[in-house]
Amino acid sequence: MGDRAEVMAVGVEEEFHTVDLETHRLLPRADSLLQQLPAERFSAELQRSVVETNSRPFLRLIDLAEDLAALRRGVVAAAEPLGLGIVASGTVPVADVDALKVTPDPRYENMLEEYQALAREQLICGAQVHVDVGDRDLAVAIAHRIAPRLPALLAISASSPYWLGSDTGYASYRTLLWSRWPTTGPLGEFGSAEEYDRMVDDLVRSGVISDRGMIYFDVRPSAHLPTIELRVCDACPRVEDVVLLAGLFRAMVIEEMEAAVAGRPPLPVRTELTRAMSWRAARAGLESELVDPVDGVPVPAPLFIRRTVAGLRPALERLGDWELVSELADAVLAGGGSAARQRAAFAEGGVGRVVDLLLAETRANTEWAPGAGPARTRVAPMLAGYDTSADEAVVFDGSARGPYGLLMNALDRLGADGLAERERKRDEVQRQLGMTFHVEGEEEDRLFPVDLVPRIIAAEDWTLLQVGLVQRVRALEAFLRDAYGDREAVRDGVLPAWAVDDSPGLRDDGRLVPKDSVRCAVAGIDLVRDGAGRWAVLEDNLRVPSGIGYALANRWLMARVLPEMLRASSTPSPARALKVLRAALSNESDALALVTSGESDSAFFEHRLLAQEMGIPLVTPDQIEVDEHGVRADGQHVEVLYRRIDEDELPRELLDAVRRGQLRLANAPGNGVGDDKALYAFVPRLIEYYLGEQPLLDNVATYLCRDEEQREQVLDRLPELVLKPVDGYGGAGVLIGPDASRAELAEARDRLLENPAGWIAQETVGLSTHPVLDGGRLRPRAVDLRAFVCQGDRAEVVPVALTRVAPEGSRIVNSSQGGGSKDTWLMQ
Repeated sequence: MGDRAEVMAVGVEEEFHTVDLETHRLLPRADSLLQQLPAERFSAELQRSVVETNSRPFLRLIDLAEDLAALRRGVVAAAEPLGLGIVASGTVPVADVDALKVTPDPRYENMLEEYQALAREQLICGAQVHVDVGDRDLAVAIAHRIAPRLPALLAISASSPYWLGSDTGYASYRTLLWSRWPTTGPLGEFGSAEEYDRMVDDLVRSGVISDRGMIYFDVRPSAHLPTIELRVCDACPRVEDVVLLAGLFRAMVIEEMEAAVAGRPPLPVRTELTRAMSWRAARAGLESELVDPVDGVPVPAPLFIRRTVAGLRPALERLGDWELVSELADAVLAGGGSAARQRAAFAEGGVGRVVDLLLAETRANTEWAPGAGPARTRVAPMLAGYDTSADEAVVFDGSARGPYGLLMNALDRLGADGLAERERKRDEVQRQLGMTFHVEGEEEDRLFPVDLVPRIIAAEDWTLLQVGLVQRVRALEAFLRDAYGDREAVRDGVLPAWAVDDSPGLRDDGRLVPKDSVRCAVAGIDLVRDGAGRWAVLEDNLRVPSGIGYALANRWLMARVLPEMLRASSTPSPARALKVLRAALSNESDALALVTSGESDSAFFEHRLLAQEMGIPLVTPDQIEVDEHGVRADGQHVEVLYRRIDEDELPRELLDAVRRGQLRLANAPGNGVGDDKALYAFVPRLIEYYLGEQPLLDNVATYLCRDEEQREQVLDRLPELVLKPVDGYGGAGVLIGPDASRAELAEARDRLLENPAGWIAQETVGLSTHPVLDGGRLRPRAVDLRAFVCQGDRAEVVPVALTRVAPEGSRIVNSSQGGGSKDTWLMQ
């Protein structure tokens, strides 16, 4: 998250041969196959006997594995009714070059005309790995530096010993065929992406290549994205080997990126030796020797691969990949590699047995990817047309992702009719509980929308989030004390004076709070996750954050409506959450009450629930009395008030009691200075300043419109950005540029120019989605996560969280804007 290594998403493009299931010969039938598959995930290649799949980018390798497995299942399922088999390997032993055709596309037809036999013989498939490095200049530098390390990856992938029915003697004959193109091999050294782009332009201008897409170097920087692409590897029959390549390549990229940033020189290996090392890897695979790039001497391939993996351990551990990658590396070495397995199959039954092996290995991926498998009978129709492009729970072919397999089983047992009955029961229980909220301007309260499909936060995610949340809230607490104290951060230039002085949340009443008091006893931090699994903080809520009560109510609701589903979880008990909250608000000996504005408050249900569960009085301001003896609420002595009203509603005598030390408010008045949208942009700096630590949770890139240069960027890119009022809450006043009309954008532009200091803009986050029940169907909806940090003697994350769900077609999750919620399982 805050570590640069942890935000580098990895994706894969896999190429597959289409073969006749009976004759095992390559068939140019990819076009008929592609008609049945979605274009955004499947595409054509030069030869009509090749289909390419495109995975989503992911942070976690296991998520990538599930996506790759689902794509393979999808293409196999579409191919078999046509009499076609799908093979993932560098080459297929049985092929008739003269009978095969290029894809009917002007670009490919031009390539055939220009390159003749070279194009006709490109009956090869590769596995290409993409890593997001965040900067094109860095991508170009890494592409050169990483070249000597790539032969190890080629050796692992080598799967093309046979060509036109004969054993070539090579583990990867595809490498020799591929290397005949004019723009293959190691990439030279360039000072910048601009210099690299000029070289590519020169190649196109020379006429040797027809377009920028014909850059086929061993590692290729993207032409328009800050990503780097590995291109040396053969297609791999086993999906786990592709995952291994992705993990190793990303770790290599991280090491070279850090070395480049630190100014350390690359390995001093000449291009000629790098080419020779690649040839040796293509010749030997894992069966003989590879060349060590450090000393240039041959080393047994298994030993060299083990050294390579061990050397990458620090980067792999930081990514959380070490255990999986080391396990996969052991497995590929134990099996000797695909080329060895193919030769053993040939000895048993000739080329037909080789193709049988490749078909079986390509197909056999369902059991390996945990949780993956076809959607069950009654769930499948509910997922028809489901968009999985950013989904947390469902992969491409409608399979359950990771831990959602148990939930899909439960949904299957109930079916659409059973779930409709449970929804009716949910509404009945909500009415019994009074689980409603009030929207200003409406006469009747609404049932708080709760979807019955729980959200699961994986243990590895939740563990990292907890540490980052505590860090963030500790820094914000230090800032609040500083803002109402000596303002050392301003004095030391960590943030400008206006960030405090001009904040709408700065209040004179904030200075009434004793210096040693905890100002933010309860913080609500809004987190978003993108489709790759990357988490970021969207907003900090330090005044009167709501949601803990609704998160608890969601759990109790699930226990009454879908107890069989809840029994499958290992999420913490809600009782623990109440203990954490109670401990943060006051010591056991302190008299505590919760102050609310009453039934007109949109969150009154939550106020009442929390007061009941903690066994404390629930009072309105007019029920509080203050005299020289202290504070009494509804006739009872009170030392701490859990404030669930706006500070403007606090009676003056209560604030005087705070000043005299008779009463503590949780949260303290004036906390708004720490959670407005402008200050949000400075929180990473505040973490470094107050704690001396690097931020563990990312911010969304934010632009301060009061700054002239940043304002011009915002105005130029308004249709791409999210515009927010600095002091806004509940989604009010937010404009999402990609979803806005021309009239809305024009109006927003005028508002921004009228009061630049009142607005910030943020990059649009592609929110992850989660299935919700809607009219008997499962449909994807954008979600976020509100997590809670309580501070008493120490900061602790409350072991419940609230997933908020946006309405259809929206990215705004607030209930006041039509959003709902889900029970959230925090895995341990």
